Amino acid sequence: MTPELVLLVLAVVTALAFDFTNGFHDTANAMATSIATKALTPKVAVALCAVLNLIGAFLSVEVALTVTNAVIRIQNPDGSPRTELLTDGGRPLLMILLAGLIGAIVWNLFTWLRGLPSSSSHAMFGGLIGATIAGLGVNGVKWAGEGAKLDGVVGKIILPGLASPLIAVLVATVGTWLVFRIARGVPEKVMDKGFRWGQVGTASLVSLAHGANDAQKTMGVITLALIASGHWVDTHAIPLWVKVACAGAIATGTWLGGWRIIRTMGKGLVEISSPQGMAAEASSAAVILSSSQLGFALSTTHVATGSILGSGLGRRAEVRWSIAGRMGLAWLITLPCAGLVGAVMWWIGTSLGPWLGPIAIFMILVVLSLWMWLHSRIKPIGHHNVNDDWEPEDRSTTVPVPQELVR
Repeated sequence: MTPELVLLVLAVVTALAFDFTNGFHDTANAMATSIATKALTPKVAVALCAVLNLIGAFLSVEVALTVTNAVIRIQNPDGSPRTELLTDGGRPLLMILLAGLIGAIVWNLFTWLRGLPSSSSHAMFGGLIGATIAGLGVNGVKWAGEGAKLDGVVGKIILPGLASPLIAVLVATVGTWLVFRIARGVPEKVMDKGFRWGQVGTASLVSLAHGANDAQKTMGVITLALIASGHWVDTHAIPLWVKVACAGAIATGTWLGGWRIIRTMGKGLVEISSPQGMAAEASSAAVILSSSQLGFALSTTHVATGSILGSGLGRRAEVRWSIAGRMGLAWLITLPCAGLVGAVMWWIGTSLGPWLGPIAIFMILVVLSLWMWLHSRIKPIGHHNVNDDWEPEDRSTTVPVPQELVR
């Protein structure tokens, strides 16, 4: 057992752990409105989403190996690792990947604890950017594209992150207005039943698209780690076991539900009816699939949240802007916060030596994860209370600061 092999194993396990958090963190994107309108029961909704995420993960792996190329300089254009990062059994590259993934997981768990939907993709990119800056300097990051091509952090993350919720709001607002306009005069009972069936279809489409999009990132990271350590050589293919493991991890996370975020999106932003829910989900699917066709990497979380807000505006329903504001703030600080954690983890991991360093930062991740899970038990959210009425000052998805820490 060499330190490089230990580092590889920890990187692979951490990547799968990130995929797991990605699953339960993003379940709300597809199923929050279906659960809120009772188109699907909570357990059935997350089970359906898990199955479709599992299927979606096998649909496409075309850009898996080059997904990080857009923002950090750790690979050649063909997806192979840069030669200078392959010394000592690929330890420099493996440490960047491990530290970056820890940053992403910590931020995912923190925002889940607070019931805030934030982008898992942005968390992953943020963690990797922070670890890359710590390891290679600021020149290790692609900040902007070259020439007329939108690329880099600005073109692939910041601009789509700002534009996607606005586009989704506009599409969902118009779509919701049209739905109620067309269905005017239809008995409410008939309309609710029809649109609930429509919600099942649109939510399923979003789940499938999410599985196909997000599982690729983790597949690419694990395969890159295997190439760096000499355990895989093909830069045009993903090992079958990696596909199966990533698909299983994201599906398992989805099945657990991520109820805290589902509650915020389904009940906290807008009181959603079935027509609104279908309009929101159809808008999300349209924006996500259109952006994929055009080559833009949009956050499904940003799109889904924007669609829910648009469904409220389209019906002139009450929108809780204070909650929307907290979500927006979380989006703005996702990249730097995950990046800061990634950079600190890289520094600790490299400072303590080849044996102790990787084990130490992995144990830090375990301790922080356990701490946040225990605090989530103070006021648990699950399938039994995810649809409870939202109070004006609802704190069910927030966690009080322990008094011993205050003192």
